[in-house]
Amino acid sequence: MPLSEHEQRMLDQIESALYAEDPKFASNVRGGRFGGASGKRRVFAAIGFAVGLMLLIAGMLLPKVEYTVIVGLIGFLLMFGSVIYALWSGPSTKGPRGTVGEDGSVRAPSGRGRGVKGARASGQSFVARMEERFRRRFP
Repeated sequence: MPLSEHEQRMLDQIESALYAEDPKFASNVRGGRFGGASGKRRVFAAIGFAVGLMLLIAGMLLPKVEYTVIVGLIGFLLMFGSVIYALWSGPSTKGPRGTVGEDGSVRAPSGRGRGVKGARASGQSFVARMEERFRRRFP
C-alpha cells in the first residue's frame, strides 16, 4: 500500500533530519559498499560468469595439463570477478538532502553541516525535536 502524500512528506523530513543530525550514522544505515546491483551491472556480471564457466569447462577438455590449469584458473577468476562486480555498488552518491527548519520545511544543504556537536549544543535530542514539531502540527 503506497504512502499518502502527507506520510511521504513526513518520512522525507525525518530522513533529512537524520542526515543533518548524524551523517555518519545515516551513511552506515544507507548501506556499505556491498549492495544491490543495477540491471546493466547484473547483465554484465551474468555474461562474465557464463564466459568464465565456459572457460573452466573448456580448460578441462584441453590435452595438456599446463593449458588446463591456466585456462581453468582464468575461467575461475573471471567467474569470481563477475560475482564481485555484481555485488559491488561502488561509492555511494546519496548524501544529506538538507536540513529541516523550525517550521518543518526542508532546506537545501548549506555546505556547513551542523553535525553531532551542533545538535547537542541545542540541548534537544532528535526525537525530542521531532515530537515537538509533531505536537505543533497536530495540537
